[in-house]
Amino acid sequence: MGIVKIDDELHEDIRRASTVMCRSINAQAEFWMKIGKLAEANPSLSFNDIVKMQMERADLSETEIQVA
Repeated sequence: MGIVKIDDELHEDIRRASTVMCRSINAQAEFWMKIGKLAEANPSLSFNDIVKMQMERADLSETEIQVA
């Protein structure tokens, strides 16, 4: 784990979004970074496609846990 320096304005955007989305500031920043990383790796996918893909992946992981 490390420290990431971000612009004060972006930090404020993260803080506001975290309040709306009921996430911690760190969790909101992680969410945006993960979605951004996936969007760069999959430029043809929309935000909704990316979220759907992640939900399906989480469902598969949960199924694996239940089988174990």
